[in-house]
Amino acid sequence: MIKNATNQSQGMLLFQLTARQSFAIGTLKVKEIVPYTPLTAIPHSHPTVLGAANLRGETLPIIDMAKAVGYPPIKSEELRTCYIIITDCQRKLVGFLVRGINKITACNWHDIESPPSTLGRNVFVTGVTTVEGKLVQLLDVELLLSKVFPESPSSLHPVLTDMQREKLRPLKIILIDDSAVARKQLSQALDSISIPYFIATSGQEALDMLHRAAAAGAPFDIIVSDIEMPGLDGYELAFEVQNTPVLSHAYIILHTSLNSEISVSQAHQVGAHEALTKFEANELIHAMLRGAERKQTALIQSA
Repeated sequence: MIKNATNQSQGMLLFQLTARQSFAIGTLKVKEIVPYTPLTAIPHSHPTVLGAANLRGETLPIIDMAKAVGYPPIKSEELRTCYIIITDCQRKLVGFLVRGINKITACNWHDIESPPSTLGRNVFVTGVTTVEGKLVQLLDVELLLSKVFPESPSSLHPVLTDMQREKLRPLKIILIDDSAVARKQLSQALDSISIPYFIATSGQEALDMLHRAAAAGAPFDIIVSDIEMPGLDGYELAFEVQNTPVLSHAYIILHTSLNSEISVSQAHQVGAHEALTKFEANELIHAMLRGAERKQTALIQSA
């Protein structure tokens, strides 16, 4: 039995997209911060892509983050005071141009709250918190990237045989992610092959659903969860599942937008059976099939 959960320390990088509002992303997504550097135009690119930068031997697109989330675009006369946040996310090395960097701060991710209705319909905000008395909005980087670099339809729709489909159909599957775009991608992948599933938008909601299902005698068989979530994150969820006898038979697949071997290693430490960098539909489905095979083997051994 696992004795304690791995708690990967993640702070928040605070930055400015407007003069009055503070925004943040988790530091695990941040590879580097550099001052603005001249860019090379990229023909036929998305309107929010300002060009390409060559940084430390890597050529990467630079996105005007303010424009991408619906705020006034950065003007040419502002560039000399701007910074580029380089992120390593969803298997993409991308730079986000921002108006200013505030600081990196420690964060209790359990204290992040859902966005209040007063923020309107800004779907790029996944949560809010306060730092030194000021409201900070946590941006949904995955959603932003999905708008700028849409996934090809082939990456969203898995291919599998009828026999493989029938192995998955009887299983009770739960998908957990705080990002609306990630939930949509996961749902589309399973909808396209007619596999039923349940959805939770947070780790705590998922844990409650898991307990209710187990108490009703219909426990979940496969858990597919994001790692980086406010509140109860994927690591903690996996730890709780593995250390709760009525839940521990579930096959746990953690997925992350971080291109990080550390994330994968820690996922295994807390008891996850698989750890994937999201999102590639065929990888996800084949991980689920391995879970189905494990369940089938366990049933044969217990017979």
